[in-house]
Amino acid sequence: MHIEDLYKLFLQYPSVQTDTRKLKTGDFYFALKGEHFNGNQFAQQALEKGAAYAVVDEEINSSDERIIKVDDVLQTLQQLAKHHRQLLNIPFLAITGSNGKTTTKELIHAVLSSHFKTYTTEGNLNNHIGIPLTLLKVKADAEIAVVEMGANHQKEIASYCTYTLPTHGLINNCGKAHLEGFGGIEGVRKGKGELYDFIRETNGTIFINKDYEYLRRMAAGMHFQISYGTVNAGTTGQLIKSEPFLKVEITSDELIGVIETQLVGDYNLPNVLGAVCVGRYFHVPPEKVKQAIENYQPSNSRSQLVESGTNKIILDAYNANPSSMKLAIENFAGMHAEKKVLMLGGMAEMGEASLEEHKGIIELIQQYKWDAVVLVGGDYAKVDHPFINFTTSAEAREWFLQQHFEHAHILIKGSRSMQMEKVLG
Repeated sequence: MHIEDLYKLFLQYPSVQTDTRKLKTGDFYFALKGEHFNGNQFAQQALEKGAAYAVVDEEINSSDERIIKVDDVLQTLQQLAKHHRQLLNIPFLAITGSNGKTTTKELIHAVLSSHFKTYTTEGNLNNHIGIPLTLLKVKADAEIAVVEMGANHQKEIASYCTYTLPTHGLINNCGKAHLEGFGGIEGVRKGKGELYDFIRETNGTIFINKDYEYLRRMAAGMHFQISYGTVNAGTTGQLIKSEPFLKVEITSDELIGVIETQLVGDYNLPNVLGAVCVGRYFHVPPEKVKQAIENYQPSNSRSQLVESGTNKIILDAYNANPSSMKLAIENFAGMHAEKKVLMLGGMAEMGEASLEEHKGIIELIQQYKWDAVVLVGGDYAKVDHPFINFTTSAEAREWFLQQHFEHAHILIKGSRSMQMEKVLG
């Protein structure tokens, strides 16, 4: 079946599902498969549960005419998404980076959606499956779309661009993340820079943090650059305070002035400036920009401040890498508190650099005074240190419950695989 014909069916049944457990009547089922699952095996079940059609790439023992066989289901899903995207004549802003890209995306979405009908990546659907699903959810009433792109190896961002076709791009930073796949920090910059490469080739526009010299180098020669940062940029702002929440003054726009966020950590300053920059570029009124950012509440274990009795807990357990871990620890060390407890999970996908990077975090911790330090998983156990060490977050939770902390500030952070949020139950 040609994509054009498949798209006609999609227009009749525009809700795509890849998981039969979440299937609703009238959904368009795509039978994806991976190392540990094969959606083809559930195609008939999907139809019985109410799916309008099932797209498969294996022979199915069924005569049901609603089964559509293609060469590759994933490629077909991506081609369908591209076809849909090409019919949408609106700005598409792609966002990638190493640390804080989801927070940046959420802030930008909050700002843009205060003034436009805006569609964006839901949760963390930022990979080769999530991105096409995101594109297919953009309806005809859309005025702008914001798409988050995650990557752990080179050529990944480039592949996403082939069907997302972004008109605008933002790389919020390039840190020590997914070193195993990227092969070092220069590999990270090259991989994330694939977004700039696409924007350069298509004569699009980027939003760039001028505070980062490496981003300026990566963007050299690009014609349309909209800048933000603390100095020498189109949108500028300064940190006023970061306790208990981040407070920022937008120095380039008196109509916005001071923004009092609900974000924890001064490392969120660039994320706020990026959202202001994008909002003002698209002519969102300044009062709406300010209100949208101030009303945004972080969720999903990202820079959350959780109050439990007399304790204040900074829950930043969605992900971690050496760059974000360093920023979080230094920010926490600078906070005013009578009692500070660190509970850090291991950092995943570090490859050959893992042991050295975990050692570096331990050396950083040792530069400050803490009331307690708990390290969980990763390569912490392979480094000689004086701190408490556990293998799992469940063990750390048992320890935590036995301490009965009062009037303590507690930082909980780690890679997604460590599930450090389980320390709280």
